[in-house]
Amino acid sequence: MSSTTCLALSGGVGGAKLALGLSHAMDPAKLLIVANTGDDFDHLGLRICPDIDTVTYTLSGLANPSTGWGRKDESWSFMETLESLGGETWFRLGDRDLALHVERTRRLGDGESLSAITDAIATRLAISCRIAPMSDDPVRTIVETPNGPLAFQHYFVRDQCRPAVTGFRFDGADSARPGPTLKAALTSAALKMVVICPSNPFISIDPILAIPTVREMLTDCPAPVIAVSPIVGGRAIKGPTAKMLAELRRPSSALAIAEHYRGLIDGFIIDTADAGSADAISELGSQVRITNTVMKSIQDRVSLARDVVAFAQELH
Repeated sequence: MSSTTCLALSGGVGGAKLALGLSHAMDPAKLLIVANTGDDFDHLGLRICPDIDTVTYTLSGLANPSTGWGRKDESWSFMETLESLGGETWFRLGDRDLALHVERTRRLGDGESLSAITDAIATRLAISCRIAPMSDDPVRTIVETPNGPLAFQHYFVRDQCRPAVTGFRFDGADSARPGPTLKAALTSAALKMVVICPSNPFISIDPILAIPTVREMLTDCPAPVIAVSPIVGGRAIKGPTAKMLAELRRPSSALAIAEHYRGLIDGFIIDTADAGSADAISELGSQVRITNTVMKSIQDRVSLARDVVAFAQELH
């Protein structure tokens, strides 16, 4: 039986920050972080899993503090050599980071599941909580633009989010199954809270919710589902959330995020900068907690995580 009491759904940088805070604010052995894999792609013959890796590096203390992605103390001999040979260099793979992709690809080729590989790597890096992919089946986020669809990493990294967004689709989601660890947590009587981290709702959380049965299991589970707004004072702390909201003709606000999650969440955490929208959010049917959600330091991450845990205990 799963011992998970807190399930956190995460994308990359923002989600990883709160995940790290949660690992300090509670017994990490009872924390499960499920990462989006809609960003995954095959590049240079390697399977790249950006959100899983950002969470893994952050929880292991290996994350690059200046970029939020990749490893600290990185070197770039591989990319420099690849460039000298005329290879593709738009997606940066550091030498140390490269080893993870090589090992993951080798194990996938040997028939291991992404769940098993992710768990094994987390154990090797002495991470005390569990990390799992949303699914072992491939799901690929496609960004719809006025000039046609773009594979996610082409939109996000190669084109640096410049194309306007008109919508999204998640290829493979219809036939994907929830990862076994995610499914076990959502059906466990031990589960006390589900946290939707302050990740981009369109490209980090929606791919998870697009997997059949996941949204239904979240709605049916007795544990409270709490989301943390990725929008603070009308702006995204990192990433294209605000830009996407504008291009989708929605206001860039915490209220718009709450409306996106309407019917799914029991509680919504907003920053003090957005306190004025608390009543409007409450009218959508979820309770509201106002606190500092900007995570610049480890103390900020732990403080927000403690607020999340306390809020969930009040709602349970």
